[in-house]
Amino acid sequence: MSIKVTDIAFVGYPVTELERARDFYERVLGLKCTLDHALEEDGKRWIEYDIGQSALAISNIWPPSGQSGPTAALEVDDLDGARETLQAEENVNVKSEVMESPGCRFFIIADPDGNDITIHQHKPH
Repeated sequence: MSIKVTDIAFVGYPVTELERARDFYERVLGLKCTLDHALEEDGKRWIEYDIGQSALAISNIWPPSGQSGPTAALEVDDLDGARETLQAEENVNVKSEVMESPGCRFFIIADPDGNDITIHQHKPH
């Protein structure tokens, strides 16, 4: 059995200075912020810009390039079923529990080289 990936939910870039990054993405690139979510950790934020059916995200929750790269989030139609299926695979490292944000649920796995991949499901609007 395999999971059903339906879209790329977002691509996320780690940043060190959120305001400098926002200036670049909003003023320089002309993107409009569609989500600015403060996380429980002090000063940590997740900011999204909707582009077509996907989103570009910037955040200071993980180290910037050179220490870590961008991550992709794969949209699935059944997050719990996908987690069950992936946990059953012997070569898949499920790195996190299911987490929730205002607009989605997700968990993180690693590919064979250790690259993080987010398995993601939008909440109904």
